[in-house]
Amino acid sequence: MIPTYEQAFAILKTYNNEPFHIQHAQTVAGVMRWFAETHDPEHAAYWEVVGLLHDIDFEQFADEHCVKGFELLRGHDVDESIIRAAMSHGYGIAPGAPQPEHVMEKVLFATDELTGLIGAVALMRPSRSVMDLEVKSVLKKFKTHSFAAGCSRDVILQGAAMLGWELDELISQTILAMRAICES
Repeated sequence: MIPTYEQAFAILKTYNNEPFHIQHAQTVAGVMRWFAETHDPEHAAYWEVVGLLHDIDFEQFADEHCVKGFELLRGHDVDESIIRAAMSHGYGIAPGAPQPEHVMEKVLFATDELTGLIGAVALMRPSRSVMDLEVKSVLKKFKTHSFAAGCSRDVILQGAAMLGWELDELISQTILAMRAICES
């Protein structure tokens, strides 16, 4: 099954209750939809569902992140292509996580960690918003490894390289995507 957003959200809520995890899933889903509108507009809803479900296993099974997700999503009869895409963001970290191949998977890999970093930088601003956030502010914090230490700079850099983009381009595009979420 290729779930609708509403169906995917219900699946997400089966395993995730913490507001932070729900918000992160919704942010990544919105970012994925925004990127799809440029790269694959006919499949924007599909990209969005992949983003929504990518951390399905994180809250309850953090030690098996991107491993347990296969089982959980299969248990809901989610289409294998969505499962593969969602779990590909764990490539190089989780055993068995597939290498991102499709541009959608590469965008997910690159932006998952980056949305967390951008969100943390935005919270440090007087506005507490991405609406006035500049790339240079994110780059400055990117270089400070103790800031938002849980956001892997290596994964972000690998993701940018997979896409063939410079880091500042990836950051700029992700900020624009996050602004679009705020405006909707």
